[in-house]
Amino acid sequence: MTRYIAAIDQGTTSSRCIVFDHAGAIVSVDQKEHRQIFPRPGWVEHDAEEIWINVQTVVEGALAKLKITAADLAAVGITNQRETTVLWDKATGKPVANAIVWQDTRTDRLVRDLGGAAQGGQGGGQDRFRDLCGLPLATYFAGPKIRWILDNVDGVRARAEAGEVLFGTMDSWLIWNLTGRHVTDVTNASRTMLMNLQTLQWDDTLLSAIGVPRAMLPEIRPSSEVYGEGSSALAGVPVASALGDQQAALFGQTCFSPGEGKNTYGTGSFLLVNTGTTPVHSKNGLLTTVGYKIGDQAAVYALEGSIAVTGSLVQWVRDNLGLISSASEIEALARTVDDNGGCYFVPAFSGLFAPYWRSDARGIIAGLTGYINKGHIARAVLEATAWQTREVVDAMSADSGVALTTLKVDGGMTANELLMQFQADVLGAPVVRPVVPETTCLGAAYAAGLAVGYWPDIESLRANWQKSAEWTPTLPAAERNRHYRKWKKAVQRTMAWLDADDEG
Repeated sequence: MTRYIAAIDQGTTSSRCIVFDHAGAIVSVDQKEHRQIFPRPGWVEHDAEEIWINVQTVVEGALAKLKITAADLAAVGITNQRETTVLWDKATGKPVANAIVWQDTRTDRLVRDLGGAAQGGQGGGQDRFRDLCGLPLATYFAGPKIRWILDNVDGVRARAEAGEVLFGTMDSWLIWNLTGRHVTDVTNASRTMLMNLQTLQWDDTLLSAIGVPRAMLPEIRPSSEVYGEGSSALAGVPVASALGDQQAALFGQTCFSPGEGKNTYGTGSFLLVNTGTTPVHSKNGLLTTVGYKIGDQAAVYALEGSIAVTGSLVQWVRDNLGLISSASEIEALARTVDDNGGCYFVPAFSGLFAPYWRSDARGIIAGLTGYINKGHIARAVLEATAWQTREVVDAMSADSGVALTTLKVDGGMTANELLMQFQADVLGAPVVRPVVPETTCLGAAYAAGLAVGYWPDIESLRANWQKSAEWTPTLPAAERNRHYRKWKKAVQRTMAWLDADDEG
């Protein structure tokens, strides 16, 4: 048996390649950051060509560190930042514009117009398309981003209608460059507002309403199957999975049964719960999304609570305020005080995501007094992640009727012990971290390995999951509820900041 499986994780701030062995253990990693481009307030872009170059670099780096070649890989899987939108020239392979990142809010006015276009009744407003695609109208999703490029870059719409300009999320962009095929998987397609959740195909009603030509769209495929053979450093290696990053983490945490869920702490935070083979429509501000699809098996759906800003808030404190020189220093700074001093930080930099979906919100620091110092602010920064997660957990419980008993966690911020303890405290439930916290890459590797027989079935993947650490609640319920009430007050003060004549 070939010894290893590789996974490419094309994330919001960096690209990584991780190589795993048969036990699901990490044996090699390489990583490279890419530029964050901010042309205007609320706009966030990436250079897709830079990202492709970086992906090739990290693949070569990960193989070189392990002293192996492509011949030692059974397959490679891909996981990616999901809604980030790339349009490229089919003939040249060159992007027609910078990629519009999922955090970007430039489509705010377009989204409002789309919500107002349906007259009266339940079908109008933010939920106009929710029954078809499971998503509220929001700047977050790819469909309106495509429409913005078609409307604002000269000549692109006509060429897209002719099939000469192609759309993809980052999985499609990488698979195109690796194999020459124009495909995406069901999880990424479910984040566009253009795919019908029942048929798992592009929907004519949605395409017509949002204004996106079918000719530019990739073929929708399962999350786990061989799409083709790789090129360059991955020459001859089967490219055998694609999953949006949060669905990949669900898969990597082996949440294969209905009711099992996880929270990933990255640039943003994303809590997903497996709901089985039938989509569950949320009444409490959550997203209905595809969890994964293995080959010819039925698709598995999930409910998702998406939080826009968590880890990126720590980066903002580092880069924009200069309170720390590295992200890891936030914990030590927060430990210089015993509590937040009455200070709450709501990081609505891209509006509020779940469960509010308010693109008119902007961030605030509330409760400031002369007593507050940088330690209190650092603590409020960490606590913001935990409180936002609590709001999503409450919405999950309201939709499912089941209270959370344990939260599986993963991602870079889980290394922060103070945050994890506070998370358990505000949830009133244990928080559990696995031995391999990089479950996004692990999920992509697992799905690729299943496609080529490297692992025989999902039960063999369950056997790999092991607990690394657990945090149990210590905060009295009355104290928890008092702080939560203050947090909710602060959230209300972020709303309706933008006026009708504001952009972004």
